Amino acid sequence: MRHGKKDNHLGRTHSHREAMLQNLASSLILHKRIETTVAKAKELRKFVEPILTRAKDDTYQNRRMVFQTLTNKETVKELFGTVADKIASRPGGYTRIIKLGNRLGDNAETCLIELVDFNEVLIAAAAEKAAATTRTRRSRRGATSRQVAETAPVAETEAPSAEVVEETPAAEDAAVEAAPVAETPATEAPADETPATPEASADEETKES
Repeated sequence: MRHGKKDNHLGRTHSHREAMLQNLASSLILHKRIETTVAKAKELRKFVEPILTRAKDDTYQNRRMVFQTLTNKETVKELFGTVADKIASRPGGYTRIIKLGNRLGDNAETCLIELVDFNEVLIAAAAEKAAATTRTRRSRRGATSRQVAETAPVAETEAPSAEVVEETPAAEDAAVEAAPVAETPATEAPADETPATPEASADEETKES
């Protein structure tokens, strides 16, 4: 009975299945992306991800264990070199499965399985998205700072206007003080005319007499 045994045997014996998974894992590590069926890709993911986790700690024992599983020196060298440096900061989920549809021959569901950190296109797209999000946040903060900057000059412009208002009465007082001085001759002119009035009245009296 198969209690708790969820592995897909893929229609192969144990030795045949192990050899196939070793070859698929070696190809994935060397080429970073391979095309296969979805069923094989799911089994390959369970097979290769523990190996990738072990490769993050470069010790003699880990190299022996990985070589015992993969039995390929070039693959082990690539794994503990380039691949280990790329996945060093990733806690898990090193692979991605992208479905491609069914193939013509046997109508099997095919897919691409790849190492996540080696897909430059998606990494660049993620970086652009992060940059766009950062710019949006900065623009909002910039708008707030602009509002504060616009409010501050208004307060500064109001202060000089108050000073101008305070200076205006002083200017008016100076004008008022200067005005009587200019009008003084005008007030003296009627004084000169006052004697002329009695003389005119005297002449009128003589004429009447």
